[in-house]
Amino acid sequence: MTTGWNASDIPDQSGRTAVVTGSNSGIGLVTARELARRGARVILACRSEARGKKAAADILRDVPDAQVLFMPLDLADLSSVREFARDFAQDLADAYPHDSLDLLINNAGIMALPYGRTADGFETQFGVNHLGHFALTGLLLPHLLKSPGARVVTVSSGLHALANIDMGDLNSERKYRRWVAYGRSKSANLLFVHELARRLDAVGSDIVAAAAQPGYARTNLQTAGVRMEGRRTAERIIEFGNRIVAQSAEAGALPTLYAATAPGVRPDSFTGPRLQGWRGAPTKSWRAPWTLNDVAGDRLWAASEQATGVTYEGLKS
Repeated sequence: MTTGWNASDIPDQSGRTAVVTGSNSGIGLVTARELARRGARVILACRSEARGKKAAADILRDVPDAQVLFMPLDLADLSSVREFARDFAQDLADAYPHDSLDLLINNAGIMALPYGRTADGFETQFGVNHLGHFALTGLLLPHLLKSPGARVVTVSSGLHALANIDMGDLNSERKYRRWVAYGRSKSANLLFVHELARRLDAVGSDIVAAAAQPGYARTNLQTAGVRMEGRRTAERIIEFGNRIVAQSAEAGALPTLYAATAPGVRPDSFTGPRLQGWRGAPTKSWRAPWTLNDVAGDRLWAASEQATGVTYEGLKS
């Protein structure tokens, strides 16, 4: 990879359609904006209608000729995921004469929240970060298969190294430690990418499934958990650290944008910041060996299918 790669190096995206989850703020918003700047039609898949529509307006202010469309998506509710997939082709056809999908950016995520459960009863971090995106990708797969050279980019984290998944306790029912649960969900992201890439290769598909991580980027992700608990002192400390140490959301989005658009990105690659995985231009990122385990990937896949009820038609194990 070129060490100085930046948003100006994004190839022309005219005629391509992208879905970016969690694109109302942070690196998701930057990702959506830069794809739109290069000509892509971008679907802003966000839980909050107000924030999603504001993000669309913000992008249009920066990029007046942008093609952006908000669609509601709550990854903590599988009925919302299914509704998004059902509406995708119709809503897109209404706005643009196109029903294929070239880029799916699984960006949305939550980090180190107090224990909770999704609408379907899954531990929240595992449910949102992994299972919601697993279901979304499977349901949108027919659209991706219509686009030669389509890509699925899933945003993980360097903090996946905190913990491997526990197949015997995917929902952290025995013991919940928020950072361990976060690490497990991010390891699940990487293991999902590994298994998806393997299955796509087995059927001869040219869809590229890749992963990215933003390093330490200045977003609201870090403060969400302590804000929920009303821990104002901790929130202020984190905000101070973000201002002093973290790189910008624009810089944090570069690994995702590289994985989504740069020529030659390999299936099952993991892109992150160049300087110790912390900050800097995109390059190959270190990943824990357990995220490359075929047996674990197959087991997580089967458990995810059972949990979500979503099967990837045509992708054999």
